[in-house]
Parts: sequence; structure tokens; C-alpha cells
Amino acid sequence: MSEPIQFMDLKRQYYAIKDEILHALTAVCEKTAFSSGPFVEEFERKFAEYCRVKYCSAVNSGTSALHLALIAAGVQGGDEVIVPANTFIATAWAVSYVNAVPVFVDCTPDTWNIDPQRIEEKITKKTKAIIGVHLYGQPCDVEALMAIAARYSLTLIEDCAQAHGALYKGRKVGGFGAMGCFSFYPGKNLGAYGEGGAIVSNDEAYDRRIKSLRNHASTIRYHHDELGFNMRMDGFQGAVLNVKLPHLDSWNKRRQEIARRYQEGIRNEKIHLQAQ
Repeated sequence: MSEPIQFMDLKRQYYAIKDEILHALTAVCEKTAFSSGPFVEEFERKFAEYCRVKYCSAVNSGTSALHLALIAAGVQGGDEVIVPANTFIATAWAVSYVNAVPVFVDCTPDTWNIDPQRIEEKITKKTKAIIGVHLYGQPCDVEALMAIAARYSLTLIEDCAQAHGALYKGRKVGGFGAMGCFSFYPGKNLGAYGEGGAIVSNDEAYDRRIKSLRNHASTIRYHHDELGFNMRMDGFQGAVLNVKLPHLDSWNKRRQEIARRYQEGIRNEKIHLQAQ
């Protein structure tokens, strides 16, 4: 019996950086920095620099990143949030978590991302935010979304869960909207060895509140300013991501090379690939 095709081989990547990974995990154990701590803080600094933004708050998942970003943006129960109809469920879950209503907008047939020309017909007096998703690493039409958000005084949040290092007109995604939300699920192009996420921003107020919310809404030990959450990133994930981040651009380049072979090689009229 033939072996099944491995669509994703995480072991191959692990073996390539095994010594670095084990050294990093040992360092976490020796410092007993298991919850947040210096390895997570180091990753926050490095990832903010990589995304070319001022701030980064590491959390326990990409879903939590979207959830906290919406709270920081002031989205509340009864509000409406524009989201693309074609996205992973977490984009809509986050809206539901704050008791708001996800309003789905159809996507373009070529990019598979939200169609800016169909957004305004869905905007009402209850609309408070737009979540633009960069699906499969393909940036959505950020400039069009920014213009709509500015015209209607809406908060634009970027869902970058599948777009670590993706470029839109020469700039890294994540820094266009009020906040950019990333996932570090193991299968991502920048994946942790467990769950992880982050919110990047150029707004200090957003970053400060998110760092409080993820830690039981506490900035002073045992003092809690509002309803908070236990959404910290653990030290092992921070350490793993510190090892992996320097490799990200070369890994992305390899993914692009493979994707290009599919784009050039598939000639079946029934198969429509995502436009690049």
C-alpha cells in the first residue's frame, strides 16, 4: 500500500532547526519563564520590528487576538462588524464573542478576498468596524478598505492569520489598519509548537489595553480594572517563535516558488486558482 501524500510535513522543518529549538526550550526551563516572561517579550519586540510597527502584544491564539482587538476598538453588544463571507470561522467567532453581529460581504472571484465594492451597501448606523482578511497570504484591497473605514468613521482590523510577511504595495500587512491580528498555529508559515497569536499596532493605547486584557485586566498585581481574560502567550511558544522568525522570509520564498509551479502547471478549465 502506498504512503499517503504529506500536504504538510512539520517534522521536516523541525529537523532542520532541531538544535536551535531544543536550546531555546532548555533556556525557558532554566529560567522557569513559563507564562509570558522574557522570551515572549523578546518575540514581541522582534515581531513588531519585522512587521514595521511600533507595538506587539502576544496572546494565546489568533482567535484571542481578534477577540481582544475588537474589545480594544470599543465594539460592543448590538454593534455590527463587516467581515468577508469567505474566511475561517474565527473571524466571525471573535465578533460573536463581544455580542456583536458579523455582517458578511461577498468576495471577488479572483482574489477570494472581500469585495470593497459590496461593503457600503451593508453599512448601517450600527456598523462599528471592518475586518479585512488576507486570505492564504494574499492581501485584500487594503487601500479601498481604509478609504471606506475613514469615510464612515469605522475601525479597520486586519486578520493576518495566514499572511505573516505578506506585502501590500511594498509594506508588510498588519500595519495598515488600527490593529493587525496574527495566528501562530503550528501549520502557519510562522507556527509555534502549540497555540499562539499576536496583535500589532502603531497605537500605544490599543497596545496598553490589550496587554492588560490578556492578563486578567491587571496592570498592578491583584488589581483588575475591568473584565479580563487569561490569554497570555507561554514562554515555550515565545522561544520557538524567536528561533523561527529569522527563517520566515526564506520559508515564504519557498512557498511562493511552489505556488508558482501550481499556477503555471495547472491547465484545467474547471480549476480556478487564487489570483496573485
